[in-house]
Amino acid sequence: MLDKPSSGHNTEVQDRAPPAYVCDTEWQARVDLAACYRLIAHFGMDDTIFGHATVRVPGSPNEFLINPFGAVYSEITASSLVKIDHEGKSLESGKPVNAAGFVIHSAIHAARPDVNCVIHTHTRAGVALSCLAEGLLPINQFALEFADHIGYHDYEGIALNLAERERLVADLGNHNALVLRNHGLLTGGYTVPGAFYLYYYLEQAARVQMDVMASGGKIITPAREVQIHTASQYSSQRKPKETGIRAWPAMLRLLDRVNPGYAE
Repeated sequence: MLDKPSSGHNTEVQDRAPPAYVCDTEWQARVDLAACYRLIAHFGMDDTIFGHATVRVPGSPNEFLINPFGAVYSEITASSLVKIDHEGKSLESGKPVNAAGFVIHSAIHAARPDVNCVIHTHTRAGVALSCLAEGLLPINQFALEFADHIGYHDYEGIALNLAERERLVADLGNHNALVLRNHGLLTGGYTVPGAFYLYYYLEQAARVQMDVMASGGKIITPAREVQIHTASQYSSQRKPKETGIRAWPAMLRLLDRVNPGYAE
């Protein structure tokens, strides 16, 4: 189940009573996911109304929350999120959902009980990286967190084919990061903060790599043993359930300053 972020939630969010139609734990999941959407927009990692972040409904292994199709990330609120099941059935009438988002996210939520949140968008750097045969190179500290901990899934067209789910899950394996070839990036986390942390730094790794390659300079690659050692130093490998938790309160404080209202 989704961990509640620790003591850093602001008082307004903590004290707000959830609507009668959800329990406290589901409302907290909604608040965190709405915040995640707005943070993705704030850091320039969104793609208008496309792409998705989803979170498993606490206590409901076959249900997850997703964005309503047609809303930009910066306007997502806790109450606007849509609850759907793993078969794509909306449990909240009148809220449209993008079918492609259902196919990708339902596959991972169903196959990976350790992954409660999944993020996939189409950033410029992420899409550019996904078009490279060599994929993510272990050439900077951002990228080294993912050394030997990232999968690759070949492009099969817009993700509307339910049969693709099995192949996508197989390519993800036990990793929490995936390059969707010719498409973009994906991360999964035990919590919303964890998935966001991984997506942010995978995107930074992609941006740095594309900048370095565009420079035309000679690339320095750390030794193999250094790559393995560095990856093992990250909490995402040592304590995956705690990934992103430390920074999350600061991210919420940032939102409270620049784009409040996500907890409505």
